[in-house]
Amino acid sequence: MSVNEQAQRAREAATALGTATRATKDAALLAMADALLARTPEILTGNAADVAAAREGGLTAAMIDRLSLTEGRVEAMAEALRQMAALPDPVGEVVRGSTLPNGLELRQIRVPFGVVGIVYEGRPNVTVDAAGICLKSGNAALLRGSSSAAHSNAALTAVLRDAVETAGLPADAVQLLDSTTRDSVKELMRARGLVDVLIPRGGASLIKAVVEESTVPVIETGVGNCHVYVDAAADLDKALAIVMNSKTQRLSTCNTAESLLVHEAVADAFLPRVLAAFAEAGVTVHGDPGVAAYSSSVVPATEEDFAAEYLSADISAAVVGSLREAVRHIRRYGTQHTEAIVTESVAASREFVAHVDAAAVMVNASTRFTDGGEFGFGAEIGISTQKLHARGPMGLPELTSTKYVVTGDAHLRL
Repeated sequence: MSVNEQAQRAREAATALGTATRATKDAALLAMADALLARTPEILTGNAADVAAAREGGLTAAMIDRLSLTEGRVEAMAEALRQMAALPDPVGEVVRGSTLPNGLELRQIRVPFGVVGIVYEGRPNVTVDAAGICLKSGNAALLRGSSSAAHSNAALTAVLRDAVETAGLPADAVQLLDSTTRDSVKELMRARGLVDVLIPRGGASLIKAVVEESTVPVIETGVGNCHVYVDAAADLDKALAIVMNSKTQRLSTCNTAESLLVHEAVADAFLPRVLAAFAEAGVTVHGDPGVAAYSSSVVPATEEDFAAEYLSADISAAVVGSLREAVRHIRRYGTQHTEAIVTESVAASREFVAHVDAAAVMVNASTRFTDGGEFGFGAEIGISTQKLHARGPMGLPELTSTKYVVTGDAHLRL
């Protein structure tokens, strides 16, 4: 079946979803969660085939980690669907309303996009998150995962489609596109008029290709070159804990810290401690001369290192002379995803927040908190780093548009 044919079927499904009650959609989400648990063995069988192929193909440890599913990860996906069912339905929410001087009643209400296409790389959990968040927000989902996760995504989609249909909604609310050829991505990017919005989730090259080649409107989700800046007024115990959590809690996510900036005033006290902690955790530090002076194990940093989203046990590091120098560094190399400051100075934190341009700014907290679940949104569709429509973790409201409803009583414009 062609992408255009699947998109046509998605549009029909979207018509039913757009008017479905919250009770119906929530029942479908709960059915999807139950089905994931009941059919975990077949999901893990499909995933095992993908992981084996990935190892044979020489994928990095970080990529294999993103690809791998366990019973615990399937349970977490099911729980995310249950949490989503408990969240308010964004569809029909009145964003604003008033009675105009002429007596017309004006309301701006949330409505679904319609058909949402998602192009993503080897993370099978995105299949479930995207299907669930699209369904709850009244959208049909066209899912185009990577070939590296083909068996996992096929198994997950089969489970989800059966559950959706059992709940009385069209199975075509969730569809998986062919991942064996790039033609399906090209067709999806050209399906303007059938697909309402396209969301890429993955590395820089994938996002760049979709943004530059798509005729369908794109919501750009971001690469994460996230920084932690340790200020002159930092509590160094807090700083060590925050830096290590930001980098090592999970290496393969877009909100993992990839760069460390340390104010020169605390470099003598802090860098030996953090470098030792990195060494113990198996993290390679790519540092400027100011950092390299504290350890022979530091690898000299290049321009590419400071701009890198490693997604591995690597981090770039530099010593800066001031908060403003830290901000300049972030503006030069950052990706407007998540930036963090560790400081006990209210003035410093306010200056950092005011001058750093990012979707999320953390003050004395790990970068790993930039996440729809951690923000209380339920599962997210991605972290938007652009400035139009949505920015930051994209929860249910961000998967809707709005329309104006104007009610009169034979009102005529003079």
